[in-house]
Amino acid sequence: MNIVKRRIILRFPPQSGDKPLSYVLVKDYDIRINILKAEVMPGKRGSLLLEMEARQSNLDKGIAYLEAHNVECQPLDKRIQFNSDKCISCGNCTAVCFAGALTMNQVTWKMEFNKELCVACELCVKACPLRLFDIDFRDGN
Repeated sequence: MNIVKRRIILRFPPQSGDKPLSYVLVKDYDIRINILKAEVMPGKRGSLLLEMEARQSNLDKGIAYLEAHNVECQPLDKRIQFNSDKCISCGNCTAVCFAGALTMNQVTWKMEFNKELCVACELCVKACPLRLFDIDFRDGN
C-alpha cells in the first residue's frame, strides 16, 4: 500500500459551488484531505490549497474527477518561486514561517527552503527584505 501526500492548488470556476467536490474525493476516491488555505467567495472564482493523501492511483483518479468538473489542479511547488542565489540568509523569513518550510541550517548558517512543508501563507513574501519570494496562490481574476 503506497500512500503519497501532495499539496495541490485547486482553482474553482464560479459555478462550481453547488457540487460536493471534496466529499466525493473523500468518499469515492478514499483521499484524505487537509485544507491548508482557502479563498472562496460565492459566485466568484476560488482558490483552495489542499494537502491530499492517498494511493497514487486514487490521487490520479481524484484529480481527473476534479478536472472533469472544470477545476484547475496544479502542484503547489509549481507556484512558488524563491531566488536562492540572492539570499543573504538574514533569517527574517524563518522567523515568520510557522509551517517550518524555512529554516536556518545550524551548521552552515544558510537559509533552507523545503517546498513540501510550505502552506502558501505568504508571510515570507512580506518578511524578506530583498523580496526573493513569490507565491502565486491567487488567480488574479
